[in-house]
Amino acid sequence: MKKFKLDWGDEELIVEIRNLAERANGSVLVRCGDTLVLATCVMSENEREGINFFPLTVDYEEKFYAAGKIRGPRYIRRESRPSDEAIIAARLIDRSIRPGFAPGIKKDVQVVVTVLSWDAKNDPDIIGLVAASLVLSISDIPWNGPSAGLRIGRKNNQFVLNPNYEIREKTDFDLVLNGVEDSNEEILINMIEGHFEEVDENLIEEAVEWASQHLKNLINFQKTIIKQVGKEKKIFEPQDIEPQLEKTIKEFLGDKLEKALYQEGRNERMEEVNKLKKDLICFIENKYSETNKSKLAADVFEQEIEKLIHLKAIRQGQRPDGRKLDEMREIDIEAGILPRTHGSGLFSRGTTKSLSILTLGVPGDQQILEGMELVGKKRFMHHYNFPAYSVGETRPMRGPSRRDIGHGMLAEKTLLPLIPGFEKFPYTIRIVSEILSSNGSTSMASVSSSSMALMDAGVPIKRPAAGISIGLMSNQKGDYCLLTDIQGPEDHHGDMDFKVAGTKKGVLSIQMDVKITGITKKIFNEALVQGKKARLQILEKMEKVLASPRPHLSSYAPKILTTQINPEKIREIIGPGGRIINEIIRECDVSIDVEDTGRIFVSAEKQEAAEKALEWIKNITKEVEIGEIFQGKVKKILNFGAFVEILPGQEGLVHISQLADHRVEKVEDIVKIGEIVPVKVIGIDEQGRINLSLKTN
Repeated sequence: MKKFKLDWGDEELIVEIRNLAERANGSVLVRCGDTLVLATCVMSENEREGINFFPLTVDYEEKFYAAGKIRGPRYIRRESRPSDEAIIAARLIDRSIRPGFAPGIKKDVQVVVTVLSWDAKNDPDIIGLVAASLVLSISDIPWNGPSAGLRIGRKNNQFVLNPNYEIREKTDFDLVLNGVEDSNEEILINMIEGHFEEVDENLIEEAVEWASQHLKNLINFQKTIIKQVGKEKKIFEPQDIEPQLEKTIKEFLGDKLEKALYQEGRNERMEEVNKLKKDLICFIENKYSETNKSKLAADVFEQEIEKLIHLKAIRQGQRPDGRKLDEMREIDIEAGILPRTHGSGLFSRGTTKSLSILTLGVPGDQQILEGMELVGKKRFMHHYNFPAYSVGETRPMRGPSRRDIGHGMLAEKTLLPLIPGFEKFPYTIRIVSEILSSNGSTSMASVSSSSMALMDAGVPIKRPAAGISIGLMSNQKGDYCLLTDIQGPEDHHGDMDFKVAGTKKGVLSIQMDVKITGITKKIFNEALVQGKKARLQILEKMEKVLASPRPHLSSYAPKILTTQINPEKIREIIGPGGRIINEIIRECDVSIDVEDTGRIFVSAEKQEAAEKALEWIKNITKEVEIGEIFQGKVKKILNFGAFVEILPGQEGLVHISQLADHRVEKVEDIVKIGEIVPVKVIGIDEQGRINLSLKTN
């Protein structure tokens, strides 16, 4: 076993090379505090036939035993499908390591990061990010690493490296960066995931600059390990295109591709491009007898599109649909388009359309979280659906994909800082964004449509939010240009997808991934500026439709009333075996949520029902005072007096001597069971027992 150490924020990063997974291409243990992860990587021996993508799989495995827990349904104690948080962590790692693989690899590669121990202080996702880089670097899998990943927080207006959970809960700044070195040993950024509370772009730029040295230190640390234990890399030789075949293809295409690709109508453009591709393949199949020639022709066709789009954008500032580099597509916005939902918003940018539908629920509708790291409740949820029809395709309608979960979570974390607190707005909020049509940056469209749905529902959010995607076209000479609102071929063949969302006040979230090695800090800063310009333009259009939340909730939303009682009286509300609370729920047609603090939420479809139930509860918990007069109901008669119910669940004793101004022989001579009588509180003893009187004086 070999061990390596690096100072890493407040903790020490410890790497152990123990060859635990001997059959894998590589394995490594990485530890910070008592959080420990195992990373492994495996590459298949043979290429997968008939695919035009790199089959990389990244799995992030949370194990309950890592936290010393046994969780899950009673009869299923083993871990099942990954939690949303685990999927987000896997996507984080995937986006960081994917650019390091050479184009053209068709062998399956799987990276598995398993959390073996968790100390409830150090987040395993960043440790897993480092472990994934290191295991690929020391393995024989061809990968252009290492890369360095870290998290930046803020405390007392100072940046903090890899903040623990306690600091992260109190900060308005959470930024994850992954970087690599270029040939000049300068740091390039190849992955960003950031969530903020309306911070200025300049602060994010400062954080990236501050992180550069820490990224370099982590890369140098990995280089030391690679030098000692790294395996010799397998040689990957991309399949070369025969010069004659390439020449034949280019002669066939001539200027046809440019004419087909550069026209305004998207449908016409894609139809022409797809037709040209089919014509090319048919031409090659007729000219050559080998079957693989048509596959090579399809690859060359895609390469020619990529070259053309880059060349036209960088040299001429020209885009396929004729827009300027910083120009957005036409935007159309609507609110309240669905009659019976609590809130809805439709946001269209070109042919990208997102319909967000909001539902307001009662406190009891909160989602129960039970994971390795998270245990608790969640009252704001955003779910994202990307059906096949949105891209004109067919496929089985199954559960949400990793992409769906990732995009949904991005919008959820973006909007969360704008959601009013539970004290002010005690509703559970669920938004579902249905992507009706997709042509670039649907996740950012869902941010805008969700903002409209929130305001349409009357949720008192701080401000509306909007998002935009900035693309990049670059070449090996260092020339580049940024594109606002990328779509179609720009998204597919471009070098970067830089999503940024926020309000007029500041940035709420950033998510970036690249297909090239990485981007410079200069490009990053320019993308922030260009993104802000577009965001403000979108917000201006949104405000023309709905400038602020509607003053009243939807008439179809549940009505929630709250009251605070003495916690010691909760048992009086519940009653023996829940008898009293169930009676209130049944008689008033309401739902009731009781907190340990004594705060009670009464929810109903009708205001009158909620008010009736709340009054019932107040009467049960009312502190009776001496001198008060009630119209009470006789509940029980004994030899020495009668018990009278003065409030629901509260009874007092009228002693026989207090039934009348004269001597009473039998209690039944004065009162009968079920009779309503006026009684006065004349005493409350130390045990809370109430004494009543029917006397007139």
